[in-house]
Amino acid sequence: MEEVIKLNSVDLYNKLYGLETLHPLVAVIDLSKATKYPTHFTFNYGLYALFLKQTKCGDLRYGRQMYDYQEGTVTSFAPGQVVEVKMTDGTRPLSHGILFHPDLIRGTSLGQNIKHYSFFSYDSNEALHLSDEEKKIFQDCLDKVQIELSRPIDQHSKRLISRNIELLLDYCMRFYERQFVTRSKVNRDVLVRFEELLEIYFQSDKPQTEGLPTVKYFADKVNLSPNYFGDLIKKETSQTAQEYIQGKLINVAKEKILASQKTVSEIAYELGFQYPQHLNRLFKKRVGCTPNEFRLQSYL
Repeated sequence: MEEVIKLNSVDLYNKLYGLETLHPLVAVIDLSKATKYPTHFTFNYGLYALFLKQTKCGDLRYGRQMYDYQEGTVTSFAPGQVVEVKMTDGTRPLSHGILFHPDLIRGTSLGQNIKHYSFFSYDSNEALHLSDEEKKIFQDCLDKVQIELSRPIDQHSKRLISRNIELLLDYCMRFYERQFVTRSKVNRDVLVRFEELLEIYFQSDKPQTEGLPTVKYFADKVNLSPNYFGDLIKKETSQTAQEYIQGKLINVAKEKILASQKTVSEIAYELGFQYPQHLNRLFKKRVGCTPNEFRLQSYL
């Protein structure tokens, strides 16, 4: 069985590729300067990483899916993710990117906001495709970090490096939002499939056997990571995926309340709630009245 490399330090990555380490917690990576070329390996990331791939040179597998990792794409990884890389024989990797340890950003604005960069949890078929202009912006941000790494470390270094990384991540957020727009037809297809899956879920016995549906359940069904799926739904509907699920849930509850004489408790269990009061609470929040009040209003 192939060894899984626990990538817990910048220096370990640099040694694998024969690159120089300028800072123990961060590195700007240019694989065209690598002196070693591992061909097949699996990383268990303990670092944050962002790479712009310059040429097609191999395959990357994340979980069960092959990554959409072609020329001109950006991939991002966060601590805890496991990624398999297989290089094509006779090719050299041509990627630019950045690696940074979580300790680098502790106590900084980036450390406080890192969880908001949801693309770090994107996986299969979700790489960011950059235009030529966007590639220049990406490289310019890397160059600014590299300039700081080339200077002697002083009291300003950490703040300036983290701010420039944060700038890069902000640009990537903008680029992903642009990609959601340019892939609008694909996104609409995902939304239609989501609606179909919601309908199928509530028409089946899954609520009783598996409970309330989760965002992860539907993301898995359309082969997307929960974060990417959630961002896509938010972009298309202005609702979070969880809000969208709850909206469907409330509509089904309304139908059951008005079309049957079942008690609210019976309906709650049919919908997957463990406790009827949870349905009451959600229903009042979304509709403005309790299920029983809603039923009584229909008789007026």
